Amino acid sequence: MKALKLIGRLLVTLLLLVILTVGGYVLYLVFQYHRIADDRPLAVRAGADTALTGKTFTVGTYNLGFGAYDQAFTFFMDKGEMKDGTKTAGVGSRASSKEAARQNTDGAIASVKTDLGSPDFMFFQEVDENADRSHGVNQRGAIETAFDAYAAAYASNFHSGYLFYPVTNPHGSVNSGILTLSKYKVRDAVRRSFPVDESFPTKFFDLDRCFTVTTVSVEAGKNLILINVHLSAYDKGGAIRAKQLGMLKAAMAEAYDNGKNYVIVGGDFNHDIVKAAAGERGKDSLSEGNGGLADLFPSDQKKPDWVRQMTIDDLDDGGVYRFAAAENFDKVPTCRATDIAYQKKPDGSLVNYSVIIDGFIVSKNIEFDKDDVKNIDNDFRYSDHQPVWMRFSLV
Repeated sequence: MKALKLIGRLLVTLLLLVILTVGGYVLYLVFQYHRIADDRPLAVRAGADTALTGKTFTVGTYNLGFGAYDQAFTFFMDKGEMKDGTKTAGVGSRASSKEAARQNTDGAIASVKTDLGSPDFMFFQEVDENADRSHGVNQRGAIETAFDAYAAAYASNFHSGYLFYPVTNPHGSVNSGILTLSKYKVRDAVRRSFPVDESFPTKFFDLDRCFTVTTVSVEAGKNLILINVHLSAYDKGGAIRAKQLGMLKAAMAEAYDNGKNYVIVGGDFNHDIVKAAAGERGKDSLSEGNGGLADLFPSDQKKPDWVRQMTIDDLDDGGVYRFAAAENFDKVPTCRATDIAYQKKPDGSLVNYSVIIDGFIVSKNIEFDKDDVKNIDNDFRYSDHQPVWMRFSLV
């Protein structure tokens, strides 16, 4: 009897310890959680002091995937299904090693310099400053050092306490953001806070989503407005993304200011933008078969739940803006599914579902030809995204 009582007390004690540990951790998450205020001015790193003159420039965008997404990486939040019905799920939460995070970061930087030709302006997303998931590699510092002649505006996009999930390999604490570079002098930059899902516990695992508005003065009293964006991906039902698009649409109208400014919106839209891009070039250039434009690239996977289409109507209702469609947008995707590792078939097509979610939207006073926009094929070596490059003219 005494032994049973002792076992019972031990079990009760262990249960209380578990409750106190879990409860204490939840309280830690609650008390450390905060959202960054909207409309917050950003410090701009000096570097460029040249005024914007001339007419033709280049811009690029690249989501670094916090240096984790080499070809072998899968992500624990991504789930999918093969066309034969096999369920799939990613497992990784961190870069495989600190060396891998460094190599992927350095590889992405090299791609921007060589494949994109060190453009005049550059948008980066998922750039870690100090995060367990990237083993403390300072990706912001690496980029700003590599492009030390550029002005730089950085905004926090994901800041969290220690996320103890997955339990076997926790995501850890994160300090990450989006970064805009300019070869030309930046007048000012502002961080805008997107609406996010603030339900429990989702708010602890989603990003503190934002976009940045960076202003570069142009001769004749106009400005070039650069909007760096990273919309939500994990949003069941799409309600949050609809609110984010509404806010971005209003900001774009304000930036254009009835033609007083030139505006480029670039980054990771986390929406399939192929149909919108095809609308710019004409639907006759693509086949509507086999699921239509949303399933442009052959794969062995079904379309993931997170993939939602965007049309130009989502961001423009007055003919002011249009997507800058890449000349090769029907051949090179910009994002791969990460519920499985990167796999390529002998014919060059991917086993992974792939899609175009990265690119540019430009105001109508900016000109480009179809050959002036390219999705860069670097075989997804350094990220689950591939960069996009554009040459444009101010008119």
